[in-house]
Amino acid sequence: MIDHQVTHPWGAHQQEDTMTTATHPARTASQALHAAVRACDKNAWLDMFAVDAIVEDPVGPSHFDPEGAGHRGRDAISAFWDKAIAHNESIEFLFEDSFACGNEVAYTGKVRSHAGGQVIDAEGVFIYNVDEVGKILAVRAFWEAERTMATMRPA
Repeated sequence: MIDHQVTHPWGAHQQEDTMTTATHPARTASQALHAAVRACDKNAWLDMFAVDAIVEDPVGPSHFDPEGAGHRGRDAISAFWDKAIAHNESIEFLFEDSFACGNEVAYTGKVRSHAGGQVIDAEGVFIYNVDEVGKILAVRAFWEAERTMATMRPA
């Protein structure tokens, strides 16, 4: 009898917790960015970005960015923190999975914000791009404002 079992060129399927055990420069940098948000440490957060970085959160026009051009450079990214992050009592990154390829990582799941006795969930896809030294070049968050606002509830 001939064994016709073929091993996939990428190796046997192994399930692992990609959120905690797999190291990748973009995953490492984005997790440090999340830690700075949880610690309410604006300076540590800003220091994670490359000089010409851009934050698009969400991508396209929004109440944070009416023109939809994104927040480019340290001053604009600092102003984004003040407008979108600073007022929150806490922010949780509740990601279901992540996919790291090239110099990017994409997370699926939600970001939960607590502010003014309310909780809101922005469910979507969150993409981080890094340069060769691990600085964040781009944050692109794909979430829908109306869908997010519909999740608002008392804390």
